[in-house]
Amino acid sequence: MKTNSTIQVRYAETDQMGVVYHANYLVWCEIGRTDLMKQLGIPYREMEEQGMLAPVTNIQADYRAPARYGDTVTVETWVEDYTGVRVVYGYSMQNEAAEELFSGRSEHVLVNKTSFRPAALKKAFPEWHRVYEMAAAGSADERMI
Repeated sequence: MKTNSTIQVRYAETDQMGVVYHANYLVWCEIGRTDLMKQLGIPYREMEEQGMLAPVTNIQADYRAPARYGDTVTVETWVEDYTGVRVVYGYSMQNEAAEELFSGRSEHVLVNKTSFRPAALKKAFPEWHRVYEMAAAGSADERMI
């Protein structure tokens, strides 16, 4: 399962060179990730309300072409891997001409909000665990094609 989120590049997101400042791509990844979680029926806010967080533990980013003010960028997001504790999301961003601008991954670990100790999603949220297993399996099937 993949989601597509549309971003209209704002002037404030560009740097002195007139291109999107590199850190904004990570913000767009977050938009894609929360859209995907919502589509999967796993609203991040609900997770937080139940005392859990999913901090970023690793980022891999490849910048391929610049996005510019006024561009419409599509952020494609999917679950690339899931281990029961760690979730890896994949991202691809294209402009309206279908030119790839960015590809990357973010790795997250479920932790207790108070202690920051890792927690198994299977134990804390069994239904969400099943959803992530199915999403990751679907991504693995796509990679084999």
